Parts: sequence; C-alpha cells; structure tokens
Amino acid sequence: MKQRIIFNLLLFVVASISSMAYAETIQPKVFNIKTYGAIGDGVAMETEAVQKTIDACHDAGGGVVWVPAGDFQIGTIILRSNVTLSLDYGASLLGSTKLADYPTDKLSRAREGGPHCLIYAENAKNITIEGLGVIDGRGTHENFPRKGGTNSGVRPRLMRLESCEDLTFSGVTYKRPAFWGLHLIDCKNIHFDAVTLRFRNNNFNNDGLDLDGCENVLIENCDLSAGDDAICLKSSLNPCRNIVVRGCRADSNTAAVKFGSSSRGGFIDISITNCHFHDCPMGAIKLQSVDGGRLENITISRIVMKDVGNPIFLRLGNRNSSFGVRSERGQRADDASENVFTGTLKNVRISDLVAEVTVEDREKAMEAVYRSIKMETAPYVTDKEKGRAGPIMITGIPGHSIENVVLENVKISYPGHGTEEDAKRVVAEDEDRYPEQFFFGVLPAWGAYIRHAKNVEFKNVELTLRGDDARQKIVLDDVQDFVNH
Repeated sequence: MKQRIIFNLLLFVVASISSMAYAETIQPKVFNIKTYGAIGDGVAMETEAVQKTIDACHDAGGGVVWVPAGDFQIGTIILRSNVTLSLDYGASLLGSTKLADYPTDKLSRAREGGPHCLIYAENAKNITIEGLGVIDGRGTHENFPRKGGTNSGVRPRLMRLESCEDLTFSGVTYKRPAFWGLHLIDCKNIHFDAVTLRFRNNNFNNDGLDLDGCENVLIENCDLSAGDDAICLKSSLNPCRNIVVRGCRADSNTAAVKFGSSSRGGFIDISITNCHFHDCPMGAIKLQSVDGGRLENITISRIVMKDVGNPIFLRLGNRNSSFGVRSERGQRADDASENVFTGTLKNVRISDLVAEVTVEDREKAMEAVYRSIKMETAPYVTDKEKGRAGPIMITGIPGHSIENVVLENVKISYPGHGTEEDAKRVVAEDEDRYPEQFFFGVLPAWGAYIRHAKNVEFKNVELTLRGDDARQKIVLDDVQDFVNH
C-alpha cells in the first residue's frame, strides 16, 4: 500500500513538473492592449496604445496581442515578427475616417495604388491575425469618396503586407475597406482559414484577397463577399505559385476568382476545388495573362455557380504593363522595346462544374449605391446585359495561342436572348486592352467562343438554353485540334 502511495505521489510530481514546463515553454505571453492605454469606447484614438502593445510583444520575443471586447478606433498600425493579433468576440478594430491618421512615412511605396493602409507589415515573419472579432475599415464612399471630399480622394487599403513569411489568418471578419481589402505582395507560406469578408456594395475597387507574387498559399473554408474580385491573384513582378483554394464561398459585383490583370510574373501550379460561387454578374472565373507572364498548370474542379455572368474567361493578351518595375538598364520595362513580349496560357483543366448564367437583376445592380447606377428601363435585355451574361470565352491573339485546355463534366445553363444580328457580330482583337470579357461586347456564340487556341478538349460538356437564341452554340476561329465529345 505504501509503495502504491509513493508511486502515485511520484506520478503527481512528474505530472506537475510537466505541466509547469508546458506552461513555461508552450504558452505564449499575452499583452492586453488595455494595459497599454486602450479604452475601447469607439471614440478615442487607440493607434498609439495598439502600436505600443505590438512593439512590446515583439520586443519580448513574441506572443499574443490581445484585443478584448470593445470598439477600438485606430489609424495605421504596423505588425511585427512573431506577433499574433487576437480579437475576442465583440472586439472591433475600427479604421479612422480621417486621412491624417494614415501616415505613410514608415511605409514603402506601393507597387500598385497609393501607400495608405490600415494594417501594414514588411519583411516580417510569423504573423497571425485570429479570433472572432472584426476589423472594419469604415471606408464607405461617404467617408472616402473616389474623388474629392475631406480626404482628397485618397482611399486606404484595409491591409498591405510586403515580403513577409509564415502568415496565418483565422476566423476574423473583415469589413468595409476604402480601396482593396487584404493585399499581400511577395509573401510566402500563407494560410487563410475560416475568414469572412463583407465588402460588397461599400466602395469602388473593394477586392477581397489580393495576392501579388505570393507562394505556398492555402485558402480554405472562407466566406468572401466582395465589391470587386473576391479572390484576385496578381503578379506585378513575381509569379503566384503553389496556391490551393478549397471549400470556399464567394460572391462579387465582378468575379469570384480572377488571375490578373497584373500578370507580368505569371501564375503557376494553382488548384481551386469544392467551392460555391454566386451572384457574380460580371463573370465568375477569369484566367488572364496579358503582361508577359506564364499562366500554366491550373486545375479547377467541383465548382457550383449560381446567378453568375460570363462563367469562364481565358485571355492571353499583349497589354505588357510593367507596373512601375524597371529593367536592368533602368528603363521602365514597358518603355523598352527589347522587353516587350507575350506570355503563355496553357495546361488548364476545369472539371465537375455546374453553372447557371443569368442576366443581372436590375434592382440588385442598384444596391451598389456608390456607383449611382440608374435603373435600366428598356423592356428587353440590352447589349451591355447580354455581354455580361455571355458564353465561355477562350481567346489568345494572332500568333499566340492558348494551349492545352480541358473542360470535363461541365454543365452550364444560359439565358438566351441572342438575335440574328448578334450571330453576325465580328469580335475585335483588342490585343492590348484591359482584360474583361464584356469589353468584347455580345459574342456570336451563346455557349462557347474560342479563338486563337490549340488543343482544346470538351469532354462531357453540356451547354443548354433556357430561352431562345439565334446564335450558334459554339464558334471557333483560328482553333487547332478542338475535340468535343
């Protein structure tokens, strides 16, 4: 009996020592922003208190910056390495509505757009933003109009992270950016999990996730409602590479998924699967290489789309913008004739996709009040509306073909409305124009329009009409080796 008691005491001591060691070595240090002067009444400016907390956390070797329940109004804050910004349920970081609270003296020049942003980091590692709270930019068109106003037309992004590594975004709801939402440039090792975006009908250019030149990215279980493109991959200099999107819902006034228009670096090895895209009147999936980059090895599968415009748009063009990046000789790349070249778009596979293409509801279009859209009173579907609810479009340019595209197990329903005049339309090349499908106008096909392409295969692709249409189902122009079976 005595031996058993001694043995149990030893077990207790060992367990206690192990628990103490775990607490000392595993549990992160927690830094409460209220300890550093934050109030949380939604009126006081808390930028200094929040920044002091972040700096103290970083200087101590890292830990958790705790944002308890409350409304904390801030201007620009700078995240640092080994910091977890953790927001409790009921906690809100509220962006200031005054431009003076967004200084740029400690921020690098942005490659696209202005430098102003609410949350910033550069050359930092191991940053996490987590919790059940809200980060609200309050960037409405009233507070930050695109032109004029008290803020002189300047519109801060919600977030800009440059050249950072090991980034985690989990659980937080992001709302109302004045410009782009979460903008990551040349970052690596990124995980978005259960993130919610609520940007729609707020202001111009409210992209959701803008990933420019990022590598090793997983986006999963997210619910994204954007004013502009919901998931937008950009490559103003470096390629987007090794990216997986899965289990996400997305809606947008423009596209659910877009590669480009910034496409100089390219997009390589990207997978999108098991997603629901809805209410995207300007198109759902847009894959675009127009600035000389390689767009290759893309797999899209298990997609359900409802109430979308142009369902699939693949565009190889020759706009050749450099986004201010200079060549080795110091010239702007788009000013140096030796640097002008056309990229590639090939090896794309889209499978197990179901879509319903619709003409945008006119009353719903007016919900974006910042755009001052007037109700269209025409009793018929206009050319503009038809152009946005058009067919699959796959188009390169003369001498540069899109190659190796497979659509398999695809079922798309279209609204119709095409006339005999529409069937005779000649489609402009527009080699160097900004790439949007509806810029090409009403196409002469209702199901698929394919031009300047090689090795395109439709395998078990079902394209159907819900109304009358005088156009052909599929139109091919300068296409080699098209297979439809």
